[in-house]
Amino acid sequence: MEAGGTQARAIARGHETLAAWASGLSWQDVPQSIRGRAALVLADDLAAIVAARDEPEIVALQNGLAASSGPAEATVFNRRSQRLDRYSAAIANGSAADWCELDEGYRRVICHAGLYCVPALLAEAEAAGAKGEDLLRALVVGYEVASRVARTFTFKKLVLHPHGSLAAVGAAAAVAALRRLPVETLASSIASAATMVMPAPYNHAIEGALVRNVWPGVGGAIGLRAVDWATIGIAGRPESLYDVYAGAFGADVDPAALTDGLGESWALADGYHKIHACCQYAHSAVEASLALMEKLPPGWSTGSLARIRVETHRYGLTLDNVHPKTTLAAKFSMQHILAATAAFGHAGAAAFYAPTLDDPDIARLRQGVEIAAFEPQPAWPNDRPARVTWAFEDGRMLSEVCMSARGGPDRPFQAAEIEAKVVGIVDAVYPRMGGLLVPIMRLDRAGLDACWASTVARMTEG
Repeated sequence: MEAGGTQARAIARGHETLAAWASGLSWQDVPQSIRGRAALVLADDLAAIVAARDEPEIVALQNGLAASSGPAEATVFNRRSQRLDRYSAAIANGSAADWCELDEGYRRVICHAGLYCVPALLAEAEAAGAKGEDLLRALVVGYEVASRVARTFTFKKLVLHPHGSLAAVGAAAAVAALRRLPVETLASSIASAATMVMPAPYNHAIEGALVRNVWPGVGGAIGLRAVDWATIGIAGRPESLYDVYAGAFGADVDPAALTDGLGESWALADGYHKIHACCQYAHSAVEASLALMEKLPPGWSTGSLARIRVETHRYGLTLDNVHPKTTLAAKFSMQHILAATAAFGHAGAAAFYAPTLDDPDIARLRQGVEIAAFEPQPAWPNDRPARVTWAFEDGRMLSEVCMSARGGPDRPFQAAEIEAKVVGIVDAVYPRMGGLLVPIMRLDRAGLDACWASTVARMTEG
C-alpha cells in the first residue's frame, strides 16, 4: 500500500508539472522541426478522416449524429455539407479518422497521440474561431500529454486498446490548451478525462468489432466535456491518472516518464506515418513482401504461391486471424495482410475492401500463412521486424527481411511524401483542400495566421 501511495503522490506531482508546462507553452517555445511535425500530423489525420467518407457505417453514424445535433458549429469532413455541434463533430470525425487505418501514430509505445487530439481540436478551433497557429500549438500540447501518459503507464500484455484508454486524455489536454485555461483547470481537465476513459479491449481490433473504430471519436467528445466541466469545478483529483491506469487497469508505473526531458525531448519527434492501410505492426512484413515482389525472377508469379511464413515481433504475433469477418479484422489479420499484399502488389485500401474477405484466392493463401516469432527480438528501433518467406508450388522459396518499416523516426518519410499522400486523398473530394493544407504543412505564415473556421470554409467550398 505504501509503495502504491508513494507512486500515486509521484504521479500527482508529475501531473502538476506537466500541466504547468502545457499551460505555459507558447508557439515560440516549440522548435521549428516540431512545429512542422505537428502540421504534418494535422494534415495526415484530416486526410484519414476524408478517406472514410463513403464507408457505409460511417455514413450511417454521421447521419444519426446529424439528426440529434445541437447548433451547427463544426464541419464533418465527408463532402456532404454536414455541420454539427462541436461534440457531435468530434465523434463524427474521430470515428472516421481511424476507419481506414491511415492515421499516424507514436512509435515509442502503443499510442496514436495525434488521432486522440485532432478530431476534438478541429471541432473546437472551428467553433471558437481560433487561428491555425493556435490549433497547432494545442496539438503539440495534447500530443505530448497523451504520449507521456502512455509511456508512464504500460502493460506487459496487450489488454487495453489505446484508442479507448487514451483518447479522452489527449483531447482534454489539447482543448484546454487551445482555450488557454489556467494551469489548475488544465490539470483538472486531464484528471477528469482520465476517469472517463473506456476499458477498450485490445482483442476487439483483432476480431474486427467495429465499435473499436468509434473509440477515438467518443474520446474526443469526452475530452471536450471534461474541459467544460473542469471550468465549473467538476473535476477529478491530482492522483486520478494513477487511480485509473495503475489502480483500476493494473498498469506498470514509471512516474519519471511524465516529466523527464519535458520541453527538450518532444514526443512528436518519435511519431510515424503510414502509407499501408493496415495495422502498423504488420508494416515491416508488408515491406518485406513488396521487396520479394521486386526480386521475383522472370516467369515467377505470386499466383503460384503455396505458403507464406512470417517471423515477426511480439506485437505482430497478436495479429492472428485466418478468417477475418470485417474489414477492420482484415487490417489486423497478418494472414489477410500478407495474402492480400501478394495478390494486389500493395497494402492500400483496395487490399482490405469487403469483397477481399471472400475472395477465394486470398482465402486460400490466408490458410497457408504461418506466423512465428522473430528470434532474437532486436532492440529499438528495430523492435518491429519481419522476415517473410514465400514458398511456391514447385518447391522454390524466396525470403526477405525488413528490420523496421518506413515512416518512423529511424526511417522517416520525406515531408513531400506525406504531402503527396494527403493531396492524393483529399483533392478528389475537396479540390481546394490540398492547396490550402500544403502551405500549412510547410508552416506558411498566412495559413498559420488565418482563422481556422475561414480556412475550413475555403477548403470545403465548391
